Amino acid sequence: MNKAKTTIPKPEEDGESTSGESPWWKNWKIMLPIWVLIVILIWVGVYFNINKEVIAGIVFLIGLLSNAFAWLLGIIAIIPFVGPLIVRVLSYGLIWLLNAIGYLVAFVAIRRGYSKDVLTYRGLTIALIIGIIIGYILGKLI
Repeated sequence: MNKAKTTIPKPEEDGESTSGESPWWKNWKIMLPIWVLIVILIWVGVYFNINKEVIAGIVFLIGLLSNAFAWLLGIIAIIPFVGPLIVRVLSYGLIWLLNAIGYLVAFVAIRRGYSKDVLTYRGLTIALIIGIIIGYILGKLI
């Protein structure tokens, strides 16, 4: 009879090394200097008045290519009780959708000359998002 062979994936195929070391994107000795580099790039960009979109694009690119954002969320998730809740709330699309709609409305309002009202509106939007996050965390803890 011909038995079908089942293959068990080797650790190298899953991105894990066989020597017991964690992959580079899980190593704090690599990720911490990447975050220091990101902070320095932001500071230098603001100091030399570089366009904010350029700074944001560079930070986004570095963070995306190095998995720095996922590492930071992992560090936040280590905080007992509250950390996993914060990470869970930050991963909800509703929070991102509320913030994106706020930016779109602010963009349209600034174009029409309502810049003072935009400041009030953005403050209320940020307060609403922070309130949702705090309410979610308290609801899970109580």
